[in-house]
Amino acid sequence: MATPQTDHLFRLIKTLTKAEKRNFRLYVTRNQSQSNEDLKFIQLFDVLDKQKEYQEESILKKAPDLKKEQLSNLKAHLYKQLLSSLRLLHKQNNADIEVREYLDYAKILYNKGLYIQSLRILDKAKGIAQPLHQYFLMLEIVEFEKQIESRHITRSGENRALILADEATLLVQRIQNISFMSNLALRMYGFYLEFGHVRHQEDLTRIDTFFQANQPTFHESEMRFFELVYWYQSLAWYGYIQQDLLKFYRYCYKWVELFEREPSMKCYDTSLYLKGIHNLLISQFVTLNYNGFCKILNSTELYVLKHNDTFDENTRATAFHHLYTAKINKHFMEGTFTEGCKLVPEIETKLVEFSEQLDHHRILVFYYKIASLYFGSGNSDKAIDYLNKVIQFKAGNLRTDIQCFARLLHLIAHFEQKHYSLLEYLIKSVYRFILKNQDLSGIMAEILKFLRQSLYLTPREVRPAFTKLKTELEKLAVHPFEQRSFLYLDILSWLESKIDNKPVQAVIRAKFLQRQAKKLHTSAHH
Repeated sequence: MATPQTDHLFRLIKTLTKAEKRNFRLYVTRNQSQSNEDLKFIQLFDVLDKQKEYQEESILKKAPDLKKEQLSNLKAHLYKQLLSSLRLLHKQNNADIEVREYLDYAKILYNKGLYIQSLRILDKAKGIAQPLHQYFLMLEIVEFEKQIESRHITRSGENRALILADEATLLVQRIQNISFMSNLALRMYGFYLEFGHVRHQEDLTRIDTFFQANQPTFHESEMRFFELVYWYQSLAWYGYIQQDLLKFYRYCYKWVELFEREPSMKCYDTSLYLKGIHNLLISQFVTLNYNGFCKILNSTELYVLKHNDTFDENTRATAFHHLYTAKINKHFMEGTFTEGCKLVPEIETKLVEFSEQLDHHRILVFYYKIASLYFGSGNSDKAIDYLNKVIQFKAGNLRTDIQCFARLLHLIAHFEQKHYSLLEYLIKSVYRFILKNQDLSGIMAEILKFLRQSLYLTPREVRPAFTKLKTELEKLAVHPFEQRSFLYLDILSWLESKIDNKPVQAVIRAKFLQRQAKKLHTSAHH
């Protein structure tokens, strides 16, 4: 079995692109007079690169010059050399790596007693870090400048010591503000990942109390880029958790607008920019603003297409997740579920390709959305397959809301397939799971009651039962804590499809076309 270090090395090699492998070979062969040890770790790289799975015995067979007792040191050396070559290759696309390199150079020059040269290098580093709001790095630079000025007479400028002291004080305050705001944003996001939207008054009271107790003591007008972006994130999550969808949209828009005002930040932190767009798209989706949604999706696709070659693996994975989530949501809005199912093979391929970069939450959401696509297209069997993936997913307390709704949709899909004998057992199991997670809403309770009773209804009684359930759910839908159910499951459209004996996607498609015609009519009269 691979040790953790070996596993890390093997996984790192498997993430390398052709360009990165070529660069590594050039990097390690730059010195013509290579030692025997150099040749050995290159051999090790070649063997590991060709392996599909890590097998130590196979390494020793294919590279007989490598001795078992040498492997541990060779792996550590190879790992270090790979990281060094990657650092050199990617520093041009990562300003913070470049700044740290300048800091290293400044230290070397300082140690040589070349203080003025060291200060000039630090000034260059500051010139890169400052426009990108890299206050942590800037503080490190300023502290180094203070050290040089306090220990040596450099004659670098009048009142230099005072200027540096003031600069350091301001940077410390800025860093404290950023840390405070990022902590708040992280806590809000953590709440959403665990619970989803507020389920009852206790959830609402808890999130309100926490948010009000953690307000910043400084005004928005005093904030700079990262303080603002974390503040807008916090407010966006606060709105979304509360189901205040207009607030969610407003602060997602402000989040993206920050990047539009400072285009250099799009290059520096592309993932954060794309995450803002992703949430802006979700805000348009949940408010059914189809035209606004399409406009943002189209411009985002063009942006990703234009810049994809400069993206690293992490950003490519982020772009894939955000774009394909939006593409699925577009099919949900349009009621084109069968067409949407054509995306699934491509998504599955990408999930394998980006398995190292995608977290459990994103994979879980994809499975649920794919299941919903198949269910909407009328393919309940395939929906059940993907819902089983959600149900069996080892996610712990991650998105218990999705896990609950997946089980509910799982029951409905089995109902569609007329698996009545299985349903009797499953209903009890789902009821226990939802109760355990304190997620039993009025709408869930009504659906579970209907499914339990439907097992004993005659064919004649089924349609009136659907009508009765629809009436009950419409009454509950006006309650604020019940509205979240419709963000996960368009249960009313399914009921209409059963009552009118139409495919569910035909019902959703008709609603979409009606909304679009109404908007067209309204805009024509304005």
